[in-house]
This record gives sequence, structure tokens and C-alpha cells, in this order.
Amino acid sequence: MKKIASLIAISILSSVSIGGSLAADVQKKKQETLEAQTKLKDARQKESEDRAHKANESMQQVSRASRIIGTDIKNSKGENLGDIKELVLDPESGRVVYAVVSFGGVLGIGDKLFAVPWRVLKWVKNKEYYLLNVEKSTLKKAPGFDKKHWPESSSQWDHQREVLDQFYRVEP
Repeated sequence: MKKIASLIAISILSSVSIGGSLAADVQKKKQETLEAQTKLKDARQKESEDRAHKANESMQQVSRASRIIGTDIKNSKGENLGDIKELVLDPESGRVVYAVVSFGGVLGIGDKLFAVPWRVLKWVKNKEYYLLNVEKSTLKKAPGFDKKHWPESSSQWDHQREVLDQFYRVEP
């Protein structure tokens, strides 16, 4: 009987010891699984952020006119120089030639329109505005036109282009 009691005691102690070891193994596996899931979640999050960043970069290179119109124009001092009211395209090349910028006035009254050569504007991605490297006082002297008297003909735009290229020091 003592032998049986001893065997039962040994058996119980072994089970408890093995059970404790199994519990530790289960706990370790749970921890490893949790760590793997966290790494996978982080990797997916980074991948998603990378995709969003690439999409944002491509939108800076190619964008709908409706997203550009209304965008602010600022100078290197951060001063507001107006906003884009219209885009002027070259029908032969299909490229944007000018951004028509509204500057001055109050609530659209008394403001002047400027055809700014597209290539002098630089997109500031993290601030979401276009940079025009001129002083406010210089822009006030820039060739422009009012809302009711846009250049209409090709010859008027050609003349405007010559004047603007000289003013903004753009190489033809």
C-alpha cells in the first residue's frame, strides 16, 4: 500500500511539475504569438503609410485642376500672395503655361489677376501651397489684368508671355 501511495504521490508530483512546465510553454507561445501579431500589424501599418506617401507624391506631380484651383500662393517669407483662380493651357502641347493668381482687393473686389508662369511656381508638399519667390511689393508691379479683360487671342497671350517671361526672368 505504501508502494502504491508512493507511486501515486510521484505520479501527482510529476503531473504537477509537467503541468507547470506545460503552462509555462503555453504562456510562452501566447507571448510569441502576440509579438508576431504586433510585428505583422506594424509592418502592415508601415506598408499602408508608404502606399499613402507614394500616392501623395504622385498627386504632387499630376493633379486635377480642381485640386489646384483655389490653392494659396506664398512667398519665401510665408506671406500670402493670393490664390490660384484659373489654369491656362497651351492647346498645342497640352501643358499648363500659367496659373492665374488673384491678389489684393477685399472679398474679390478690387483684386488684380496675374498670369504667373507655371514653371516659376514650386509646390511645397508639407505645407500644401505653391511658392512664388517674389516680394509682395514686386507682385504689385507685375503685369496683370482685371477679371473683365482677360487676354483672349493667341497674339494677346503671346505678348503676355513675352512680358511675363521678362518680368519673372523665365528662360523661353
